[in-house]
Amino acid sequence: MLGLEQTFWDGGCLRLAGVDEAGRGPLAGPVVAAAVVMCRSLAEREEHGCLAGLTDSKKLSPAVRESFYRFLRGCADIEIGVGMASPEEIDRLNILRATHVAMSRAVSNLPSPPEHVLVDGRPVDGLPCASTSVVGGDATSLLIAAASVVAKVVRDARMRELDRLYPCYGFARHKGYGTAEHVQALFEYGPCPIHRRSFRPVAEASAITEGRV
Repeated sequence: MLGLEQTFWDGGCLRLAGVDEAGRGPLAGPVVAAAVVMCRSLAEREEHGCLAGLTDSKKLSPAVRESFYRFLRGCADIEIGVGMASPEEIDRLNILRATHVAMSRAVSNLPSPPEHVLVDGRPVDGLPCASTSVVGGDATSLLIAAASVVAKVVRDARMRELDRLYPCYGFARHKGYGTAEHVQALFEYGPCPIHRRSFRPVAEASAITEGRV
């Protein structure tokens, strides 16, 4: 999980960040990105220690994700930046551009700027520093995997908060994804302020529920 990082470290890049996002696919809520920086000595020490088994957050159970998150947040030698793009920005920009905005905000919110960014997926426009895109990076890069976990845990917590504001949709359970439960509630109650109205099921539900008025 450190092969790519070691290449950059060996080349003299000391402040290297991993970046990933959570929440591109849901029908509601923000898209959240995280950036994680850790020094080489810590990463190499903990790769087979406290960070053993760290990988793409989608492949980890909630309990395991939370355990990794607590370590990442609690370690003074690990820097974390988080950025979000709102449902309104997603509708205005489209989900890809909004995701890039969230990633740029995450990098900018690090305590100190990184020299280079390893980002999961395709190339990202608008980052405040040089970057390398890595398809499937959350399963092959420790720094990207760490960012994946942070983004997922932060977004899930935000959706639980939003569930208290809009309890009829079940956001705490499905986190805004288009489950049968969510779609049924969407067509029954119509969209709420955190729904992404540019996404087809939301637009269809809006047209139907507004037509009842």
